[in-house]
Amino acid sequence: MSRSDPPASGDPTSPRRPGSADGPGGTGGPAGTGGSPPLKRALGPKLLILFVIGDILGTGIYATTGNVAGKVGGALWLPFAIGFAVALLTAASYVELVGKYPKAAGAALYTQKAFKVPFLTFVVAFMVMCSGLSSASAAARAFSGDYLGEFTDAVPPTLIAVLFVLALAAINLRGVAESVKANVVLTLVEVGGLAVILAIGAYAVFSGEGEPGRLTQIETGGTGYALLTGVLGATALGFFAFVGFEDSVNMAEETKNPARDFPRAIFIGVGFTGTVYVLVALVSSLLVDSRTLADSSGPLLEVVKAGGVDFPPKLFALIALFAVTNSALINIMMASRLCYGMANERILPPAMGKVLAGRRTPWVGIVFVSALAIGLVSTGEIEGLGDTTSFLLLCVFAVVNIAVLVLRKDRVGHRHFRTPTALPVLGALTSLVLASPLADRGADVYVRAGVLLLIGIGLWAVNKAVMTARERSGAPGA
Repeated sequence: MSRSDPPASGDPTSPRRPGSADGPGGTGGPAGTGGSPPLKRALGPKLLILFVIGDILGTGIYATTGNVAGKVGGALWLPFAIGFAVALLTAASYVELVGKYPKAAGAALYTQKAFKVPFLTFVVAFMVMCSGLSSASAAARAFSGDYLGEFTDAVPPTLIAVLFVLALAAINLRGVAESVKANVVLTLVEVGGLAVILAIGAYAVFSGEGEPGRLTQIETGGTGYALLTGVLGATALGFFAFVGFEDSVNMAEETKNPARDFPRAIFIGVGFTGTVYVLVALVSSLLVDSRTLADSSGPLLEVVKAGGVDFPPKLFALIALFAVTNSALINIMMASRLCYGMANERILPPAMGKVLAGRRTPWVGIVFVSALAIGLVSTGEIEGLGDTTSFLLLCVFAVVNIAVLVLRKDRVGHRHFRTPTALPVLGALTSLVLASPLADRGADVYVRAGVLLLIGIGLWAVNKAVMTARERSGAPGA
């Protein structure tokens, strides 16, 4: 893969805002939105790699492995292998764009620069935000499920999930350094949990335990078209385990050298997690039948119990609780940074970009997304929320992959990663296929996503009316 040549001009398409030192649309000066301080550049290359790994690992593999098994049967590894390939295609597009435009708005920024259609930009941004919140809500649900059930079932699960979200909001308010350090600890714990699963699998292989014949069994309830849609449906749900790398680009303004550090961080993160996921899926199917996995909201706990190794189930359950905590922590962090970035780009009202003077964290964004996550906790279970997350992001990924191609004509004033043209083309096609009805997802996923989109359109109309009124009145910031 190559890097782009130095461009001849700057970035004329960036939306403008007052109060920054590197030009009206910049982010590097002493002032943020509305005169607030900028976000603190606290992330170096090692922290960023751990951040990406921690962002991807978590709820998906720990909680939805059983749901994927219920869709595809014993060949549980296949959907994860396909999802790994699709994730790499789109990751390459994100790497090019974050190096080219190292700002916090992520997919919304790339969409605006490529298509210059404010309504489309808002819809993409809103879908990304909702995907993060549905993912965090799925993590909250997973936290209150079978893993916690190893310790207690005396507290109502919904109450546990709400308290869980509030605790994560408090961590985020303290600062990005504190949040990322917590992420590092939790990442090491959840990697340790997956290492336990792989060690159990290795023991089973060498001791002759398990049923290798299950690894080739595809049970989708039919052949031909039914087989195709069943595998695609399992892949779409399993793709939930790979989401997260796209969130990391929203940390661009808090990374010391984004153009240099993001390519390595994202590719190492996706490569590491994809390899681990496929191996964990192989071990899970080898040791536990697909129906037992499908019936559990703590499927990896079933693997530990069936592995023939004297590893305390309660200890593994505790590790799994840390893992889903990490997922929710990162998703709420990213959604709040997306609010901050959209406020800077004038897609959301400037108040959404307010930063605490002492902690230098986007406090309004954190409060806003945490409130939405609490609301989403009551709208679905792990599978439904996870599949909704995948569907929303697959739609966004299709747009981002197309945006990479459109923006090839736009030159910026620094060197950055450039992905081969074939990869975003394949990324767009595969994302569209997995987002289509071919993926055999439940109607409730489309209904939930449709309702969220209607809410977004309503917010867009309100925001547009406010901006129009400000322009007519000549108010500052219009």
